[in-house]
Amino acid sequence: MSQPAQARPPSLGRAVRAVAWSFIGIRKNSEYQQDLRSVSPAHVLAVALLGLVLFVGVLIGFVHWVAG
Repeated sequence: MSQPAQARPPSLGRAVRAVAWSFIGIRKNSEYQQDLRSVSPAHVLAVALLGLVLFVGVLIGFVHWVAG
């Protein structure tokens, strides 16, 4: 009998990679399934909020630079 794949402990680095790919919108199904097994929802939420704040900050800075 084959052993089921063991779940890895939640990884912040894996969460960052998953959120970055989700911002772009490109992801293999196999990678998505692996993320479901090895990423904590709390990590994903924290990284997504930080990414959103950084994205909005960069946009605001860019607008001020262009309009300045």
